[in-house]
Amino acid sequence: MMKYVILGAFLLLMVLVGVFSSRKVKTTDDYVLGGRKIGPWLSAFAYGTTYFSAVIFVGYAGRFGWNFGLASTWIGIGNAILGTLVAWLLLAERTRRVSRAMGASTMAEFFRKRYDSPGLERFAALIIFVFLIPYSASVYQGLGYIMQSFFSDSILSDIRVSMLLMAVITGIYLYFGGYVSTAVNSMIQGLIMTFGVIYMVIRVVSLSGGLVDGVAGLAAISTDKLPAGTFTSVLGPSPLDLVTLLLMTSLGTMGLPQMISKFNSIRDRKAVKRATIMSTVFALIIGGGAYFMGGFARILNTRLSISFDAANLDTLMPAIFQAILSPEMMAILVILMLSASMSTLAAVVLVSAPTFSKTILKRDSMLPMRILSLLFVLISYLVAVIPSAIVTLMSFSWGAVSGAFIGPYLWGLYDRKLTRFGAAAGMVTGLGTVVIGGAVVLLTKSPTGLWAPRLAVLALILSLVVTPLVSRLGASRAVLPEGARYLDESPDSAAR
Repeated sequence: MMKYVILGAFLLLMVLVGVFSSRKVKTTDDYVLGGRKIGPWLSAFAYGTTYFSAVIFVGYAGRFGWNFGLASTWIGIGNAILGTLVAWLLLAERTRRVSRAMGASTMAEFFRKRYDSPGLERFAALIIFVFLIPYSASVYQGLGYIMQSFFSDSILSDIRVSMLLMAVITGIYLYFGGYVSTAVNSMIQGLIMTFGVIYMVIRVVSLSGGLVDGVAGLAAISTDKLPAGTFTSVLGPSPLDLVTLLLMTSLGTMGLPQMISKFNSIRDRKAVKRATIMSTVFALIIGGGAYFMGGFARILNTRLSISFDAANLDTLMPAIFQAILSPEMMAILVILMLSASMSTLAAVVLVSAPTFSKTILKRDSMLPMRILSLLFVLISYLVAVIPSAIVTLMSFSWGAVSGAFIGPYLWGLYDRKLTRFGAAAGMVTGLGTVVIGGAVVLLTKSPTGLWAPRLAVLALILSLVVTPLVSRLGASRAVLPEGARYLDESPDSAAR
């Protein structure tokens, strides 16, 4: 009974935040960016909870922890240093200033105004629609499996019902409160995630026999192909694959529109500095903690004889949680995972709906954006419940979006010599690398889990290289948009 009370209280809180936040939503800028007045706490948690969804707890932590041992913790550390700290230092303040100077509220709008190219804006909107919406559907599906497993004695055991419940709640607080409600809910969800992960790390280490004995026990484990000591070595059994995963999950944040939007909304330079520190600490706790837990998966399996499907490592961490947590703590863990995923879903919708409304429909008003938010939530739900090849391709969507945008966006903030042709080349190269490569992988029935991160990292690197290279080789002159002086100004001069 207690688990239903906890779930009900959590969902009611999310709805109430949405309804009360509606009082602060008067304009489209309020709905999409919180009026560009979001402070450091809300900005930091909004970024962090968008970064980490239930996938990190259910899939990545167990899969990578089982394969790499304690070395998988480097992925979480990389997420904190490269994916958060460096991303904030490189992009946050400059994005805030340039987007305000240009009057751009979406990434697609930034491309149009930065490169004076409506074509780039439409192309970016198409990429966002095709790849981010199905991605959100896959997150819904992950949520459905969590609910199905934990609430097996109720109607929520039907994955379609459990996903529908999450869709309705997310739709309600998005419709009323937009970014404001998402940011407030993200802070609540972030606090739940922080305390939940800290508790889980302590619990896992304790059941592993303590830190020293747990590491010693893990070091003694060997397999047919790997000798003892492999799972406690610095870089694990496959350093190249480890580095590839670290780069994919860290560097890719600099090209994801749902992450960049957090920089557009932040209040001022002082808030940026504070949020940078807060976001980094949060990422270190959540990312580092999740992967650190996963690193102990083999020793926990040895000590507790945990039953899971060895052919599907996504079942490993849920099985571990079921084995080591009381029903009450499992309920809190489910809320933790719901928190992580609902914030990611909301962020994706708040990128997709305004982009579609402004770029495709040419409507910059509140009602169309609110209706489109509901529509995109519904589309995500339908894609999730109806068997579709699109869901299978979602392991590549993250790399496709970040690979397409990272070069044109990052260089676009710093390099005045960038041309629209260079930006277009960067987009096509990054997207094409993942799409064409993904098609070859699927047609040849190669392991998607192995090739998805490799293609994503290749796309990121090519986009960053091709964008400035084509800009300098082309005959056309660079486009200097209105507000271009901000591309050269230091933060101090801009503040004056």
